[in-house]
Amino acid sequence: MNNNSSFDKLINSFTKIPTVGLKTAQRYAYSIINLSTEDVEAFAKNLLDVKKNIHFCKNCGNWTTGDLCDICQNRSSDIICVVKDPKDIDNFEKVRDFKPLYHVLHGTISPLKNVGPDDINIKQLLLRLNNQNITEVIIALGTDVESEATSIYLSNLLKPLNIKISRLAQGISMGSDLEYVDSATLSRALLDRKQI
Repeated sequence: MNNNSSFDKLINSFTKIPTVGLKTAQRYAYSIINLSTEDVEAFAKNLLDVKKNIHFCKNCGNWTTGDLCDICQNRSSDIICVVKDPKDIDNFEKVRDFKPLYHVLHGTISPLKNVGPDDINIKQLLLRLNNQNITEVIIALGTDVESEATSIYLSNLLKPLNIKISRLAQGISMGSDLEYVDSATLSRALLDRKQI
């Protein structure tokens, strides 16, 4: 089809979604063509509704349709788990017997991308720690360079508040064979070892 066709424009729209390449975008576009007009209209309406109605919780930064997300409205905890993105909360919510409050940074410190501490949601975290009875902050970011830098920055920033600060343990995945573990992961696993 030509570059200005509706089909090509639809493919281009799908490629704007992270991890969707050209082939996947084409499959999605063909799937849309095969849907009924009613289903496509409902799909388009759902996209617009999400864009219009979902925004960040003014307390923690999670997705919500109101001023506060369901977790901030309905949960009482003295632990805040700090995550990079709202989608990270879903993973923690699947863990049984772990029901903290959350705080979403909406990114990590990245000097190469001109993202500093003032560009992510740190000020609101400090306000929460001053206004709520929090006894522990769990820094639950990834292990990439930006996440490591952000974790260190947060740890140094929060230490004077006399709140317990912890990080997720890092190292060897459950079910992994040591033969396939790289030296950096093995080194981290040794640092995070626990007495049994």
